Amino acid sequence: MDDLELLSQPVALPEGIDPDEYVIATYLVSFPAMVSVPKLAPALAIEQSTGTWVPVPGETPEVRVKHIAKVLGVYEVPDVEFPEPSIAEGNRDYVVQVAFPEVNFGAQIPMLLTTVVGNISMGGRVKVIDLRLPKRYVAGFKGPRFGISGVRELLGVPERPLLNNMIKPCTGYTPEVGADLFYKAALGGCDIVKDDELLADAPFNPILERVDRYMKLEKEVYNETGERTLYTVNVTDSVPKVFENARRAVAAGANAIMVNYLAVGLPVLQALAEDDEVNVPILAHMDVAGAMYMSPWHGLSSHLVLGKLPRLAGADVVVFPAPYGKAPVLPEKFLNVARNMTLPMYELRRTFPMASGGITPSMVPKVVEDLGHDVVIGSGGGIHAHPQGPVAGARAFRQAIDATMQGISLDVAAKEHPELAKALERWVDPFGKGIGI
Repeated sequence: MDDLELLSQPVALPEGIDPDEYVIATYLVSFPAMVSVPKLAPALAIEQSTGTWVPVPGETPEVRVKHIAKVLGVYEVPDVEFPEPSIAEGNRDYVVQVAFPEVNFGAQIPMLLTTVVGNISMGGRVKVIDLRLPKRYVAGFKGPRFGISGVRELLGVPERPLLNNMIKPCTGYTPEVGADLFYKAALGGCDIVKDDELLADAPFNPILERVDRYMKLEKEVYNETGERTLYTVNVTDSVPKVFENARRAVAAGANAIMVNYLAVGLPVLQALAEDDEVNVPILAHMDVAGAMYMSPWHGLSSHLVLGKLPRLAGADVVVFPAPYGKAPVLPEKFLNVARNMTLPMYELRRTFPMASGGITPSMVPKVVEDLGHDVVIGSGGGIHAHPQGPVAGARAFRQAIDATMQGISLDVAAKEHPELAKALERWVDPFGKGIGI
């Protein structure tokens, strides 16, 4: 076999490729024992790059050298080295790594996903559990415009965890009601107040009317407390209205926006982040994410859907479910999502992880223990349902944050802060210690 034939094969050693030229996808695969996954994997690599189920004349060796995907490894779990009776029955599970030439899709997300999870997503138990992105690919993205440092600078909060409130009820209220709830949450100390994901440009509560009312109140709160509040107005809509919503909201004075990024698509998030008329932080909400990652054998892992991909597309803050409250989340998965937002990723700014889902003040020490200070703590009902009202609800969170920053237990802090004491009395944390990053 000559060099051209060797280079045109759909298999390679990891050392046999230039990692700067390939996106390396790692898959979890499970097939019946009679299916030889080591033989099947190269066929899948061809299917997702140059060829199809039968050889075609245009798939020349020259085309394959430049464009064919290459299987780098097929690893059975457990790592069986000799025949066992059990391997002839049931399913056999594998980790498979495939390198896809970056030249096949370039610096964009739609064709990346088409390549790594496209047709094979309908081929049985195949789940993308990681993507290693080369520097040349990531260099084609601007990433977060503000990121953690930029959001902190806008708010004038250099170190402590930020506090976010989701206005509740989720939808069905008027701009007047929303304005009152916004004002109370901001006055109590929320750094960010966001629309619920279920309220966008509704006929009973239009975006521009919310922006006008809320931003006037933001200035009132600033004059009273000296603290700024970001209002992330939900601009989610069809294309092109989502862009019109964002531009009109910013022109009307909005100092941040929110978008249900998986409902509208990652390319829409990227376009918003790179739009100079939308020069404000973007909070990306997680709706639809579970449809992509919840299956243990299909889709993409949560750290890709909620962490790496929205960061790549330009989200400054990403809402994701935490294991402390109402969300059914594995702690290790929660931590991995946060790491994909905050650990170094070439030159991209870091994205603020926003833990949410039934969080109350009693859980603040765990959130900080697990994720550190660079976190947004998101709460809806934990603020609005406080026995003394939303102002007290927000203050209770800020008191919990301040006590945690100072190394003071919440029980001790509650003796000096009646708002925190009421919150701890209302919501008893049923969980144990933090899970550790």
